[in-house]
Amino acid sequence: MKRADTAMYQAKAAGRNTLRFFDPDMQAVVTARAMLNADLRAAIRNDQFLLHYQPQFDGEGHMTGAEALVRWQHPRRGQVLPGEFIPLAEDSGMILPLGHWVLETACRQLLAWAQQPAMAHLTIAVNVSGRQFHQRDFVEQVLAVLDETGADPQQLKLEVTESLLLHDMKDVIAKMAALKAEGITFALDDFGIGYSSLSYLKQLPLAQLKIDASFVRDVLTDGNDAAIVRTIIALGQSLGLDVIAEGVETDGQREFLARQGCHAYQGNLFGRPGPAEMLQVTKPLVV
Repeated sequence: MKRADTAMYQAKAAGRNTLRFFDPDMQAVVTARAMLNADLRAAIRNDQFLLHYQPQFDGEGHMTGAEALVRWQHPRRGQVLPGEFIPLAEDSGMILPLGHWVLETACRQLLAWAQQPAMAHLTIAVNVSGRQFHQRDFVEQVLAVLDETGADPQQLKLEVTESLLLHDMKDVIAKMAALKAEGITFALDDFGIGYSSLSYLKQLPLAQLKIDASFVRDVLTDGNDAAIVRTIIALGQSLGLDVIAEGVETDGQREFLARQGCHAYQGNLFGRPGPAEMLQVTKPLVV
């Protein structure tokens, strides 16, 4: 019966109205997921997470801020990357305490940078999941964290994805407007890989579009990716939005983006994610 139950859930995960036969690999996946789920709950209780920051630069080589990226320092497995545990955290609801911890930790880092003249201008971008955003008291939670930490709301950027916009657009707009009124800015992350309905762009109080790394990666060799990137940049300019490209790894990619009018970058060409102390500003990057 347990094996039949496992096969049934696999059929549901495949979209329902289909058949799945049990095999030992299924049980191995289920067992591994259950173990990871238990470890994740322990990680939240035992403070096993840390934040790394990937710097963001403007076209003149000045660091403008960083994106906060959560890492899990597992006691046995070492560092676990977000792609392995964020989907599980979303499914289980553990994204809520984890997301709150990320926001609070990033705000405390903003306050620390505010004490250093060379770093005080930097912003931090924090990813917000749909499950977090759709909490009834999300606005109050964010403002409470800012109040408790003393961080400047104008230095905080919240990154949301297009999937967030599929549910209750009126509520989404109201929450974003309330936070924008306090000085917080919003960026639309991974733009172009989701639903990309242009109708919401004119309604949302966005400040920035973020070109997904999947388009940037082959922008010099794939005509379709190049056309998409050009379109996103032109769209952002026409709507008065800043545009930043992530996943920039070569000078050729940066030069292409600059020619199209994109002058904000994030990627390994400018710096890999790392602890906050690795971002100490010394002089502009030569570009």
